Amino acid sequence: MKVIKDSVHDHIQIEGVARELIDTPQMQRLRRIRQLGTVSLVYPSANHTRFEHSLGVYHLACQALEQLGVDGPLAKRVQAAALLHDVGHGPFSHNLESVTHRRTGRYHDDVHDLLSEGAVGDVLRAHDLDPAAVADLVAGDGRFGQLISGELDVDRMDYLVRDAHHTGVPYGTIDHGRLVRELAFVDGELVLAEGNVQTAESLLVARALMNPTVYSHSVARISKAMLRRAGERLIERTETDAATLQRMDDHDLVAALRSSPETAAYARRLDNRALYKRAVWAEIDDVPGGIIEADHETIREFERDIAAEAGVDADAVILDVPGRPSMTESTSRVMVNGEVRSLGQQSPLVDALRGAQYSQWRLGVYSPADSSVRVGRAALDVLGLDIDGPLVSDVRDGLYTTLDQFGGDSSA
Repeated sequence: MKVIKDSVHDHIQIEGVARELIDTPQMQRLRRIRQLGTVSLVYPSANHTRFEHSLGVYHLACQALEQLGVDGPLAKRVQAAALLHDVGHGPFSHNLESVTHRRTGRYHDDVHDLLSEGAVGDVLRAHDLDPAAVADLVAGDGRFGQLISGELDVDRMDYLVRDAHHTGVPYGTIDHGRLVRELAFVDGELVLAEGNVQTAESLLVARALMNPTVYSHSVARISKAMLRRAGERLIERTETDAATLQRMDDHDLVAALRSSPETAAYARRLDNRALYKRAVWAEIDDVPGGIIEADHETIREFERDIAAEAGVDADAVILDVPGRPSMTESTSRVMVNGEVRSLGQQSPLVDALRGAQYSQWRLGVYSPADSSVRVGRAALDVLGLDIDGPLVSDVRDGLYTTLDQFGGDSSA
């Protein structure tokens, strides 16, 4: 057995198959992948990694299995899946996943090939564990897949607390001890036991507050969009393919971006935090139908049209369109008066948080500071945005603005 000191869970005991898995190259690679990607450009202390998060998920999975009375080979399989659930992540975590998925058809939780080959596959088979069955759990399949990837999964329980701890914001604090203790299976569904509506609500509120404050902070979104553009160019104009990029760590990618003439300018901007600025920051009701659902090629065409109208180089425009607001946590299941109900059915908080999420949604158009005014005006025309009031680029930082408009950072 090995005991590891963790900043969130204190001491984590690693034993059995997990003890051998942590020393595989696939797991050690996660030490070199930041959990929050470019969020450290907003919160400088957010430098925690996928490796420590994976240890935390394993720790909570062990506690949950003990609470559920699960042991033996099944427990070993779930523990392995919990520890390995992030080995499929590419550099900077989720930041480049859309770029690689378009070319490989693979998201980070599709790890069947990764778990069946190399050192991980050898360790799993040495412990009589089928790599395919472990990979199925990582993907959220089956009864116990819900514990690894679902509305009440231990992944979410760890990352909310860990991300709040390392960014220093108070919003991700949840009682993960109670959440784990109150888990139960009812007719194959993972639910929270009777009397835990507020426990489920706390998970929902934490996620709803962390999203605009951390995960979708305007500076984080701009830097992610610039990194995606650099990653796309690396694949399109160099010998690096999407599959290779997907298996890089953060250091590999930064080195590749710096060393290629095609991407060096983006690398310098990210290195020096010389980020693009917001030319447009539009609410959802100001965006014409069809733009939110537009595919990648349509978005790129919009960017080219905006650049042409503004009289700037095509690289000077990035259009960032989030998906429509969603709240998967609202489907969490809780026991109420002896029956299983969804949190959305039971809690009046859900509708209020959905409304807040809707009001926080923003379409972004980004460009270098010296062209942001021209790009902003061109974007209004090309996209047909119905913005009542001045553009972001027309307003001096700190004057006639709100905290919501500037995501808490007037430098954006």
